[in-house]
Amino acid sequence: MDERTYSGLSVEARGDGVALVTIQGRDKVNSLNEQDHEDLSAIWTALALDKSVRVIVVTGEGNYFCAGGNMEMEQRLAGDYRGIVQTMAEARDLVMNILNCDKPIISAINGPAAGAGLAAALLADISIIGADVSLTDGHTRIGLAAGDHAVLIWPLLCGMARAKYYLLTCDRLDGRTAAEIGLVSKSVPRERVLEEALTLATRLAAGPQHSLHWTKRSLNQWLRVAGPAFESSLGLEMIGLFGPDYLEGITAFIEKREPDFGHDTVPGEREIHD
Repeated sequence: MDERTYSGLSVEARGDGVALVTIQGRDKVNSLNEQDHEDLSAIWTALALDKSVRVIVVTGEGNYFCAGGNMEMEQRLAGDYRGIVQTMAEARDLVMNILNCDKPIISAINGPAAGAGLAAALLADISIIGADVSLTDGHTRIGLAAGDHAVLIWPLLCGMARAKYYLLTCDRLDGRTAAEIGLVSKSVPRERVLEEALTLATRLAAGPQHSLHWTKRSLNQWLRVAGPAFESSLGLEMIGLFGPDYLEGITAFIEKREPDFGHDTVPGEREIHD
């Protein structure tokens, strides 16, 4: 097992070929700072190279999976070119490193997930969620395009119509509904999520590794075909970090009020004046 210490994460070797990654973050919702975000992106490559690991399970500490970047990080990003470029690289790495890891990854979604946390949860090869766990992709609520993983994988998981509905409205859905529409693999009572994931991981770790790796690699070609859409969505999300809607969206979120996106121009439709 890789002995490196990861910021905001713990890694446990369970002795049966299963590595348990627990997202701990910075607070009770397991939100991430800049270093945590970087390490969550990098850990998949390290575990892919670790010969003692056959299957990876990822979960969150306590009652949450991962809320993504914390508010301090999100506020610092506004208009920060260097920080935005770094974040874009890490967001891309998170997605591509999960896709390029041939070892099966199982997410045990024990609580709410958003941002980078939701990306890790839904990009896993098998996702087990608590029936009453709440999920939402909240990008448009804070004035950003739905980048990260969403444009890449939601249409393949739950269909274009539902993907558009949930990504445009930011409506929440519970784990039971997520399983019913195909956004996740399976819904179980919340107290059984991790047990279910670890049992399945042990089963896969005892299986034929080459065939499992090659099946995952082949299936992920469907996601690689959607690579241009992913790159576009990620770039457009980052552009939004320079705009007024993001400032209003993140301020409203912190102040716990409805945002006022009171702009009468739409980029690309008419000239934008300062």
